[in-house]
Order: sequence, then structure tokens, then C-alpha cells
Amino acid sequence: MTALPTPLSAAPVEFVGSFPDPLVTLSPPLPEVALIGRSNVGKSSLLNALTGRPGLARVSGTPGKTTLLNAFRFPGFYLVDLPGYGWARAGKTARAGYRRLVDRYLLERPTLAGVVWLLDVRHQPSSDDRDMQDLLARSGHPVLVALTKGDKLTRSAQSQRTRALAVALGLHDDQLQLTSSTSRLGIAELAESILAAVGGTA
Repeated sequence: MTALPTPLSAAPVEFVGSFPDPLVTLSPPLPEVALIGRSNVGKSSLLNALTGRPGLARVSGTPGKTTLLNAFRFPGFYLVDLPGYGWARAGKTARAGYRRLVDRYLLERPTLAGVVWLLDVRHQPSSDDRDMQDLLARSGHPVLVALTKGDKLTRSAQSQRTRALAVALGLHDDQLQLTSSTSRLGIAELAESILAAVGGTA
């Protein structure tokens, strides 16, 4: 299926690299928008849909493949794919390492302009999600919740679940964006929100 255009799909994009250091210096220094979510939430698929490039981020049948900071450069900003959380099969030491990486990135990164937090629209927030919400609140950065896998629900259920999650998270409706990497629901709107967060155009 041909990817439909979004405000990011026409822009040149470069994979900068994968980094274990949360404070790595990217050159040139530009605003960054981070993507974070549970390991099975569909982060790679969403990134590919946002950029209109199906192979940009590797989509795996096994969750938890992102273990480093993966940086993608667009004109004027970076998208940074962070390791997923909540993947039980990772060892305790590995999980602790991922968490330190994510914590330091979100709390100490001077160039971070905003965060896109991915949640599966079909499920209530887990304890891991609640921990992440607390961390995001402490970071003080603007956060937009991208509700993934919206195509799995009927239209009426989409509205009901979006509202239910807004209430569960204590957020306003405009802080959540329902999306689907499969049907393209909300993808263009999410791309526009990312551009607004960095104050530019792609």
C-alpha cells in the first residue's frame, strides 16, 4: 500500500545513529521530539507512518528491539525513538539499563522540545504506563498522547475509549490524538503537532 503524504513525508530525513548515551551531542544541535511507549505499542510502525517511509524504522514481530536512542534528522529538528518499556522478557539488568537511559534523557536532555507518548487505545494504562506518566510530569516537557491501533475499534468505540483514557490520565481531550498506522487515522494531525512543538516546518 502506498503511504499517504503527511507534513513530514516530503521532507528529507537522515538516520543519524543509535546511541547508548542519553546526553550524546547531536550535530548540529536542534530541537528534539522523543517517541516513547510500551514495547508492543507500535512505535516503529507509527514512526514509519509519520514519515511516509515504510522502512525507516525496523518493525519487528518481537517487541523490545529498540534498546538505544535512535535519532532521525529532519530539517530543523530531530525525532528520537526511545527504548520501549514494560517488556518482561528482558533481563532485570537490561531493563534497569533502559530505564536509566530513558530517565536521564527525559530529565536532563537540554534540547528536548516535547514528547509523543504512545498508548494502545484498547487498554487502560498499566502500572508501567503510570510510572512513565509520573516521569513525564517530572520532566516538565510538553507531552502529546498518541493513542495507537485505532483501526482495531469501531468509530463509536474510538470516541468512547479516547474519552475514557483522557479521564483515566487526568488529561484534556486535546492532549490526546487517536491514530492508526494501518488506516492512517490521525497521522497527518500528529505530524502537524510535532512540527508545532519544534516551531518550524518540514
